[in-house]
Amino acid sequence: MADGAVNGYEMDTPKNITIKGILSLLMESIDDNNHSRSVISLGMGDPTAHSCFHTTHVAQEAVVDALQSDKFNGYAPTVGLPQTRRAIAEYLSRDLPYKLSSDDVFITSGCTQAIDVALAMLARPGANILLPRPGFPIYELCAAFRHLEVRHFDLLPEKGWEVDLDAIEALADQNTVALVIINPGNPCGNVYSYQHLKKIAETAEKLKTLVIADEVYGHLAFGRNPFVPMGVFGSIVPVLTLGSLSKRWIVPGWRLGWFVTSDPSGMFRNPKVVERIKKYFDILGGPATFIQAAVPGILELTDEVFFKRTINILKQSSDICCDRIKEIPCISCPYKPEGSMAVMMKLNLSLLEDISDDIDFCFKLAREEFVIILPGTAVGLKNWLRITFAVDPVSLEEALGRVKSFCLRHTKQFERY
Repeated sequence: MADGAVNGYEMDTPKNITIKGILSLLMESIDDNNHSRSVISLGMGDPTAHSCFHTTHVAQEAVVDALQSDKFNGYAPTVGLPQTRRAIAEYLSRDLPYKLSSDDVFITSGCTQAIDVALAMLARPGANILLPRPGFPIYELCAAFRHLEVRHFDLLPEKGWEVDLDAIEALADQNTVALVIINPGNPCGNVYSYQHLKKIAETAEKLKTLVIADEVYGHLAFGRNPFVPMGVFGSIVPVLTLGSLSKRWIVPGWRLGWFVTSDPSGMFRNPKVVERIKKYFDILGGPATFIQAAVPGILELTDEVFFKRTINILKQSSDICCDRIKEIPCISCPYKPEGSMAVMMKLNLSLLEDISDDIDFCFKLAREEFVIILPGTAVGLKNWLRITFAVDPVSLEEALGRVKSFCLRHTKQFERY
């Protein structure tokens, strides 16, 4: 094996940008010999790095109990433990006008694996998938490996990052297998209204395609719109719901996700479809069995106070983020976040000297100020920035103060007449 070839066959590696890939490059660009200041990352959506974010004791105790019971050291069924599937079905059904069954739920290793399952199940020669821009680049990467053509529809910042429904109608054709909706939004921090989600469902039904609803940030909403699961509209259009414990319970390292067929009309209950999904899960490795076994207790016993505390911290940190950005002339926030853990900010390069684009901005910021921010190019919007605000308030204030200093230092000096 040499030069990307195996047995004389040239292997193409997708050239898609990944969030972890570019954040790693930004970290590597920092001079290790300069320890005058600590590195502050506003790039990765992992709140566990900050002491103000921690999971509930209920979750920890449920895992310990499952492990110490000595009952969950073996293999789980490839689709997940029955009690775990049943508990997730009951949890998700609380917000739906119909009841999910355990047969609708498949356990995955985090939401990322659920994304891979969804695209693997839908891929076929000539197929295309509609993805939001900006969005989550794992979808493009999975699509590239599955040879699925990607067609992007824009999210509209002037309308709270709503979906451009006219663009979806123009992009879709008979080979469109799905459109992807991320709500609450990553990277934009938006939370869609009931009315907008219904319009999306009606548009998808009109186009005879299904909806993949990425709800990994489900219930992390702190603005005017409450979180509404896309599955509410499952009677209008079939919905594949993807989610996990990661964000709401602040345990991304536990890798406990789900792939759910939210489809009361029963399209996904076709025996051939069910068999295809089950066989694909036979080749996957799901979460550790003892983590799965802890899920029923976690979902049933977590107190609402825990959720409210997380929401309050996120609201406070998002306010700090937007307030401090107002002090920086070359960065603007067109839409204040109402959910998730991230927000998109627009760069005004005309006010800066020796900064060529968003990638150049982020690399120079990392080297000069030891602050990591994700360039918007990584999520599909050149000359924007994605800032993760799931950071303790003191570190967030410090990081944005450094960003302000950086921008002032690189601001063009206009002559006065």
